[in-house]
Amino acid sequence: MKRATLLTIFILLAATLVAGGTSGFKLPPYSKFPLKNGMTVYLMEQHEVPLIQVIAAFPAGAVKDAAKSGLANLTAEALLFGTHSYTKDQIQEELDFIGAGYYSAAGSEVAEVGVSFAKNDTDKVFPILKSILTEPSFDKEEFAKRKSRMLAELEQAREIPRQVIGTYFRKFLFGDHPYGNPVSGTRSSVKTIELEDIKTFYNDNYKPADAVLAIVGDFNAAMMKKKIEKLLRSWNPKGKSVVVDTKAALPEYKENRLLLVNKDDATETQFLIGHFGILYNNPDYIGVQVVNTILGGRFTSWLIQELRVKAGLTYGARSQFNTYKDAGTFIVSSYTRTAKTEEAIDLALNVLDRLHNEGIDSETLLSAKKYMKGQYPPQYETSQRLANLLTDMFFYGYDESFIDNFEKNVEGLTLEKTKELIAKYFSRDNLQFVLIGKAAEIRDTVKKYGTVIEKEIKADGF
Repeated sequence: MKRATLLTIFILLAATLVAGGTSGFKLPPYSKFPLKNGMTVYLMEQHEVPLIQVIAAFPAGAVKDAAKSGLANLTAEALLFGTHSYTKDQIQEELDFIGAGYYSAAGSEVAEVGVSFAKNDTDKVFPILKSILTEPSFDKEEFAKRKSRMLAELEQAREIPRQVIGTYFRKFLFGDHPYGNPVSGTRSSVKTIELEDIKTFYNDNYKPADAVLAIVGDFNAAMMKKKIEKLLRSWNPKGKSVVVDTKAALPEYKENRLLLVNKDDATETQFLIGHFGILYNNPDYIGVQVVNTILGGRFTSWLIQELRVKAGLTYGARSQFNTYKDAGTFIVSSYTRTAKTEEAIDLALNVLDRLHNEGIDSETLLSAKKYMKGQYPPQYETSQRLANLLTDMFFYGYDESFIDNFEKNVEGLTLEKTKELIAKYFSRDNLQFVLIGKAAEIRDTVKKYGTVIEKEIKADGF
């Protein structure tokens, strides 16, 4: 879990737009080099405030969980349970004392350890970071306590549908494909995870030869390079990380399907509607995002206007593309009162139809372009965001041209091109629906959307 202390101040103070005058937003200069153990290192100097952000990222996400979903997530957290040189309490006390923010977490594809700190504390932080990365002890008692809490959290999450509906959707869409693995796991799978599983997962997947270290902040790059080379030169485990085939064929759907997750005490229906999306490095990514901004990517989007402003069916509605290295998802999401479920879903589908039937006019496209150009640079205002960008460039196979050419690519989007993007990426066919609500009251009305599969929210798994 990311800690707030210095990190909060860091985000507030370190914000600085990196612009290239009339040429628009440009990625700041950086250097890239390999360590002898194979780890790739990115260094980017940012001297606006005396702070440094470090992120070490590994191909150790939930796609590698296999039958024990939640294993990657628990392993990432377990890195902070103590090392051969520091106990968990010592790590916490020493980093908290200097106001450093730190976390270790896993997502679907990548696990990362991050720490932010004042530049003067570099020599205090680096030995701790090295110990966390290279010699975790995986304390037995801390593991047992966290596993117990995780099981309780999985139970509690079922009481808040918006926390779990995304996991239901990914599993429903991807099925047994690795991208369907629930990051937090299931109660039955987490129960089977033993301490040896954690150790094995670490040994199999936390290899420097497959990892990246990004450091952004107030430092001298030449001096920092020497520090890192000295710090990690003895870390050289043999072998490469375990490989999982995320390029495996995705399920094919030739009809609309609907997963109805029954929650007997629900007074609202949460719903997601969607299909497979785009890859992280898809050349149409920017154009797709501009179109999606119009559909459901901002507060003045069509979905908000129709479902919230005009119809008063919800407080929120959106659409988004979630991208992975070898797949992606497109979803339309909202919620409404149980009695208004059909009306809200119909209206959301009508808005998607409008995108196809009416298309986008020049005034709307111009507005979306201005919005995108105004919103995009602030995504990389902080050193943490820049460090995340560098690790993403490493894992997902793109370079600074994606950033440097952003405004040009936004401006170059034509009305004719939007028609192609809508037809290709915003499909109305073979839609996959996931609803969480009171099944007894909506079961009959939602049958019209597709073949219905029912589950109980209290049942294990997704």
